[in-house]
Amino acid sequence: MVLVGGFKCVKYIWSSLKRCSSLIVVFDVEGVLVDGELLPSLAKLVNKEEEVRRVTLAGIRGEINWEEGLQQRLNLLKGLKRSDCLKVAQSLPLMRGGKRMVDSLRKMKSILVGVSGGFSILTERVKAELGLDHVFSNELVFHCDELIGYGLLVNSNKTLILQTAFGDLLKRKAKIAVVDGANDLDLFKIADLKIAFNAQPVVKEKADVIIDEKNLLEVSKTIAEYVESNRLKKEL
Repeated sequence: MVLVGGFKCVKYIWSSLKRCSSLIVVFDVEGVLVDGELLPSLAKLVNKEEEVRRVTLAGIRGEINWEEGLQQRLNLLKGLKRSDCLKVAQSLPLMRGGKRMVDSLRKMKSILVGVSGGFSILTERVKAELGLDHVFSNELVFHCDELIGYGLLVNSNKTLILQTAFGDLLKRKAKIAVVDGANDLDLFKIADLKIAFNAQPVVKEKADVIIDEKNLLEVSKTIAEYVESNRLKKEL
């Protein structure tokens, strides 16, 4: 361990993988690419921040599963206006160093993927602003401009969406996972390099590299070191 400072088109995914090098870098979105979280921020609009926090903690403690916790939190937020949700999603800041990290990883010809149990109202903005190749997340459902529910694409096992999207190529590419939460640990199971970014203790215990600084440039520096030392080499 080292300590330092809705897919829509499968053909497009496969063609982009074939064009790129042997690296797939997978990021959690909220808390990693974004310096904040959407649902707690939305909860402030309806004075239900404490209720949402309690459900989140219950999930962290294993008292309820992730899907059940997500349902409970969304139930607390039903009725929010789409315009208000959009405004909050636009207001959450990107993590420091994100754009420079992406530029650096592009020079390494990496495939950049965001995987989130959160929602496209935020992740599509992150994809566009950072220039990610792919982003997978869930969908808030609005009717008559009010939040009524959600559509689930990414569940508690985030590796499933990667396996169905990338297929056999996922096995042949060197994979890096950059995560912060216990619900992301399944990504570590398929990663050749496991990076804990400002993470929960249980994540740090299973990581190869721990980054406790809120600066994504440390991620690209770490990956560059592993590439240069030939520790991330697989079949192209």
